[in-house]
Parts: sequence; C-alpha cells; structure tokens
Amino acid sequence: QVQLVESGGGLVQAGGSLRLSCAASGNIFGLNVMKWYRQAPEKERELVATASSGGITHYADSIKGRFTISRDNAKNTVYLQMNSLKPEDAAVYYCSFYQAGATYWGQGTQVTVSS
Repeated sequence: QVQLVESGGGLVQAGGSLRLSCAASGNIFGLNVMKWYRQAPEKERELVATASSGGITHYADSIKGRFTISRDNAKNTVYLQMNSLKPEDAAVYYCSFYQAGATYWGQGTQVTVSS
C-alpha cells in the first residue's frame, strides 16, 4: 500500500501562483509514475501533468508554459508549481501514484482562483 498526502491548495487571484505538494509513503520500490489530475464541478477528471521516477514529464496542453511538475525522489514527493493561474484552473487537484500495476490516489486539494 501507498499513502498520498497533498497540500498547498487555496484561494488565489487570477494571475497568481500556487505550489501543490504530494508526499507518498508506504511500500515504494522501483520505477513509479506520479501524476496530477484536476476535477472542476460537473466536469470529468482531467490529467494535468505527469512525472516518472526516471525524469520524464508530460503536460496537458491547457497548462503548458504555466505549470511545472517536479519530483524529489529522495522524499517521494511530487510538486506542481502553478503560475499565471486563470479562473478556469479552479478545481480539486488530485495526486496519483502508479507502481507495479497499482494506482493510488490522494484525497485532493482545492484550488480556487478569483477573477
């Protein structure tokens, strides 16, 4: 089992920045992939960014150039630096951890962007 704890959400004005963190703990071994998703009210969950333990990253087109995903493998922690936030970025942001065929989810952290 792997547990995920997210933090860093909050209220920010449009154009502002937030940094989300997700710390993984438990039975972690070998290669793994950590991702950030978001889900706005009445919308489907959307993949935002991906970072593998090998250093590969991927971004959704909607946030390219504004968000940066990074990892500290020694701490099993993934970060999402969100700059130039827009009202449409408001959502609950979820962290996921994939390893050896299993996916684990965090509890989510709310990001609110005021216009």
